[in-house]
Amino acid sequence: MRILGIDPGIATVGFGVVDSEGPRQSFVRCGVITTPAGTALSSRLERIYSDMGELISTFKPDAAAVEELFFNTNITTGISVAQGRGVILLACYHAGVPLYEYTPLQVKQAVVGYGRAEKRQVIDMVRRILNMKSAPKPDDAADAVAIALCHARSATSLMGRQAEVNRCTTI
Repeated sequence: MRILGIDPGIATVGFGVVDSEGPRQSFVRCGVITTPAGTALSSRLERIYSDMGELISTFKPDAAAVEELFFNTNITTGISVAQGRGVILLACYHAGVPLYEYTPLQVKQAVVGYGRAEKRQVIDMVRRILNMKSAPKPDDAADAVAIALCHARSATSLMGRQAEVNRCTTI
């Protein structure tokens, strides 16, 4: 199974592509979609949608795993990130890629084994799980790889197989 992990954003969208076969995962590619600051929001959203379509066309994922949003202090930034996330969901839906959503806590639990792990611990475990010489860069891309790993590990569990029948998403 090829999984496209996505760390949503508006200035920077992280993506990570992982192949998963049973208990083994292998790294394919990661990177970021960036949109220039000072550009109109509608233009930024169009760029994210277009680039997502290109990623899906290039890597042909069997599933997409997207991180759910966590609002901390800046609600204004959160709203624009939510709009970017909506465009990402739409691009996957239009391409017919099944969507799965995970909270930051679920990602940390799946990758590190501890839901309150620090970012550095998650990135180091991504490197170790995928036998990489160095951690994926930048951090947004590393987060996206962690999200893809979270889905790989969830999809191979018995609960994941049962959940496939009644998949829960926001769409």
